[in-house]
Formats: sequence, C-alpha cells, structure tokens
Amino acid sequence: MTRRLFITSTLATSAIAGQTNAENPAFAPAPFRVKAGDARFGVHTPFRGVNTNDVKISGKDTNNQLAVFEYIGKEKIGPVLHMHHDQDEIFSIIEGEYLFQIGTEQFTAKAGDTVFAPRGVPHTWLQVSEHGRQVYMVQPAGQLEDFFLKFTELQGPPSEEQIRQLHKAHGMTVLGPPLALK
Repeated sequence: MTRRLFITSTLATSAIAGQTNAENPAFAPAPFRVKAGDARFGVHTPFRGVNTNDVKISGKDTNNQLAVFEYIGKEKIGPVLHMHHDQDEIFSIIEGEYLFQIGTEQFTAKAGDTVFAPRGVPHTWLQVSEHGRQVYMVQPAGQLEDFFLKFTELQGPPSEEQIRQLHKAHGMTVLGPPLALK
C-alpha cells in the first residue's frame, strides 16, 4: 500500500468512526442476534395489544443512532396520523400490503417496497391485507422504544388525550385519526 493511500484510508476511517461515536467516543457495540419471535431485551410491545411490534435493534445498541422494529400484523390496523420532530422513519415491507399516507400523498406499498417518511412530515399507514409484516427503522433512535413500552404498560385502550400526551412526551405530534378501510 502506498503511503498516500494508507494516510487517506486512515483519515477516512477516523472520520467515519468519529461521526458514529461523536456523542460517546468510548461506545463500542458488540455483535448480537435476535431470533425470530424474540424482542431485543425480551420485552414484547404489541401494537394496540394485538399485533407483534418488537424491538430488534435498540438505540442502546447504536449510541442512539438507530432503532429497528419488526411489525407482524394479524389485524387490519395502523397508527394515528402523526409526525416525528427529530427522526426519519424507513419502512421495508416484507409481507402483505399497506396503505401509506406521507404528507398529503396516499399510495399502496407491497412486499419488497421501501417507504421513507422524513422527519417533520405527517405520516401513517394501514395494513390492508389479511397478514402483514414489515421491518421499520427510526434514525436517530430517539424515544420510540420507550413510547411503545409506555403504551404496553397502560391498562386497557388509551383515551385520545393519553395518545396525544404519550406522543408529545416522546417527540411526536398527533395530527389526525388513523386511516380507515373504505
């Protein structure tokens, strides 16, 4: 390897490492595997008490840079229209079909599709197939993991006010109801 290439490679690697660990230079994640059907720390957070919605990669694993969730839908439901103030959200549809609304645009996403919802843009989705599965990510991780834990702790269905307060406490704003099947 030439000296110039070595120096360039070293500087580039240092810059990348500095970006990913800028908040905590001592942070060094360890590799791990989360088996199918498991949640990262063994705590399941079912969406609306029904559909699987498990953390697969926690913000604790990534110095709060990224969180990854797996959603397995048995019922045709989806979240309220909401907006993340500080997080981008990326959905990868593994199985089934979903109706998405990002901003004012509505479209269908099917297995193999990827959907990007930038921070600051209202969005929601509705599972329209009998069964659905998606992996979705938020970047940075923010407080979404804690948001789902708090919902899971509630006794019974939350009121509209509880929904608004939980969203607000975790960096999101509720802007409207969920999508409905026509």
